[in-house]
Amino acid sequence: MKRLVTLTIAEAGWLSTYQDLGRQNSEALGVPSGGAADQHSATVANILVGNPRDAACIEIMGGRFSFIPDSDILIAVTGTPAEFNVAGCVAPLWTPTRVPAGAKVTISKAVEGVRSYLSVAGMINSDRFMGSCAPDARMGFAQKLSVGETITVVTANSGYSHAYFDQTLFRLPVPIPNISSGIWTVDVVDGPEMAATPGIRELMASSMYTVGGRSDHVGLRLDGPVLHPRGLGEIVSHGVPVGAIEIPHSDELIILGRYRTLTAGYPIVAFVTTAAQSMLGQAGPGRRLIFNWVRHDEAIRALRYREHELNVLEDAVRNAFTAAGLPMTVAAA
Repeated sequence: MKRLVTLTIAEAGWLSTYQDLGRQNSEALGVPSGGAADQHSATVANILVGNPRDAACIEIMGGRFSFIPDSDILIAVTGTPAEFNVAGCVAPLWTPTRVPAGAKVTISKAVEGVRSYLSVAGMINSDRFMGSCAPDARMGFAQKLSVGETITVVTANSGYSHAYFDQTLFRLPVPIPNISSGIWTVDVVDGPEMAATPGIRELMASSMYTVGGRSDHVGLRLDGPVLHPRGLGEIVSHGVPVGAIEIPHSDELIILGRYRTLTAGYPIVAFVTTAAQSMLGQAGPGRRLIFNWVRHDEAIRALRYREHELNVLEDAVRNAFTAAGLPMTVAAA
């Protein structure tokens, strides 16, 4: 039996939006895919509550976010280390958590990373643009949440007892990334203009870069040593994938994110591996990065292992929910 649950937002954080894994097949029409900056955390949050991987969730960037549900719900909070409280009690991140009707949920004091992800068992109702709830402010689709607004969820999940919120409901093989203090290592592979930029590989491998304050959802701007290509002339504008590392005319590097423009004329000297891109979704201003060059086959192995971890978690959640008599959320047709 499905029911409608309403979450009333009491605090909205600095920037909280509806989010999912992005638009499919939109780039051929000139629209970026968009989607969660930290795709891994958004995916795991949905898996933990029995949702499809690409279900809508809430992306929270900074400040305090809190809400009160009008019925019992099952939620999961992933992403950066942060304080997560239910009815004043500390609750664990990266695990399914039951919230009773009327209990205030608060997510605050994020450290190290910059984004938290909130998933609710069921299907969050939200406007969609080209099949996705992912925001795109340039297209007039902001999806920003404000104090006093309500989030509605269609769910088959019903009440069950969980009196001690600091105790996990299940012990699951959750692949939790190490979002630590200090310097982060980013795996990269060669880009098309590498050969035209002699010494850039060695320079990037031996240098440290700092995420600048002008970074945004389009890309991370990195302060650090740069070499410019020689003899390339004007580069014909071409398509650019997520994770491309460009050298603009200024002395900086730009790592393009999921809201990048789809074509560019700047030289691309490297690509961040797909498995490493989610980590960059947690990199805020001042974060220090170093680059680790890997072969293409190593990058593929890392991605396949990440996919294996998610498949193992999905199987474990399905088995645990079945044993406990909890429903899984079926994707809408």
